[in-house]
Amino acid sequence: MKEKLWTKDFIGVCLSSFFIFITFYSLSATLPAFVTEQLNGDPGQAGWIMTAFIIAAVLMRPFAGRWLDGPKRRIVLLLSLCLFMLATFAYPLAGSFGILLLIRFIHGLSFGVATTGNGAIAIELVPKNRKGEGMGYYALTMNLAMVLGPFLGLVIVEHSGFRLLFGVFAVFGALALALGGTFRVPERKAPAKAAPSPESDVPGFHWRNFVEPKSIPISLTAMLMAVAYSGILTFVPVYAKEIGLSAAASYYFVVYAAMILLSRPFTGKLFDRVPTRYLVYPTIALYTVGLVVLAGAHHGFVFLLSAALIGLGFGTLGPVLQTVAVKAAPAHRTGKATGTYFIFFDSGAGIGSVVLGSIAAAAGTRAMYLVSAAVVAFGAFVYFVSMHRKSRSVPLSESVR
Repeated sequence: MKEKLWTKDFIGVCLSSFFIFITFYSLSATLPAFVTEQLNGDPGQAGWIMTAFIIAAVLMRPFAGRWLDGPKRRIVLLLSLCLFMLATFAYPLAGSFGILLLIRFIHGLSFGVATTGNGAIAIELVPKNRKGEGMGYYALTMNLAMVLGPFLGLVIVEHSGFRLLFGVFAVFGALALALGGTFRVPERKAPAKAAPSPESDVPGFHWRNFVEPKSIPISLTAMLMAVAYSGILTFVPVYAKEIGLSAAASYYFVVYAAMILLSRPFTGKLFDRVPTRYLVYPTIALYTVGLVVLAGAHHGFVFLLSAALIGLGFGTLGPVLQTVAVKAAPAHRTGKATGTYFIFFDSGAGIGSVVLGSIAAAAGTRAMYLVSAAVVAFGAFVYFVSMHRKSRSVPLSESVR
């Protein structure tokens, strides 16, 4: 008999994450216009609004992982959600670029801890034999937020302005905190004073106390996937305008999300039943083909076909890689494993937006997407070297499935 997946606790952590991510994606889409229109800033300053947020989040990931593996993990999570809410309350006070930059940095700090905490706790709340399915649905909350956030934010700004926008997301910040208090946080006991094992923290300021070594190999693959995906998030609207498909651009992420919604019930269950490589290689292939199709798009059907392929490829791959990263670690280090995964993923997104932007400026957006496809294909080689080749030497039951 299957253990229940959709418990009150799991629903609570999914909804809390949804309100965190819809706030993140909406503000990412609307704050550049706020900087240029309301604060009389330039595009360079608008770019720093995102950069400051990502830097702060990445800086907090290692500390978040360690804190969330400790006995006070519930307090850490609630404090981060409280700070996230307070940061959303502060946006109406941003009367200058410097103040806004400070708010974004604080918001990024809270985001780094809260998302690491929710991700680590979610995978612990999922039954052991339904990890892939459960984390697939958990990731779906982020996918939906990615589609709905920019749409909601842009509609509010267009019809009512930034004051209402900030009010709405203050409410969302409060809901993220309120929901964070509804779900059970699996307890951690204070560690006994004993000689450290290879799978435990070591005395002093050691890197193993902040990063999970066993999660690094799969996180390298995730980083390469994120490098390519940053080019989609950042440049698809600009690219659509370049090739005369502006009308289709508004549907791109809708098609992307629709493919995830349609495939998630099947791909999540499949992950729990077959070796991981049977999902990783096909989804990387779909992701690569989708980027090549996007680079060659000349009309709406092909443009949206790339969204479907990337949604099925990267949309499936993301939660699979995160689940593998956590399952590779000892049970008492899930926080560090989740933090490690996001350190690499966020770093890939940050590196990608800069490097791919430079390629697009020098060689064109089509060339940039072909480079992105090559990066994703190289990710399959990295996965083979770091994960698949190693796992073939041990029985399947002893390897990361």
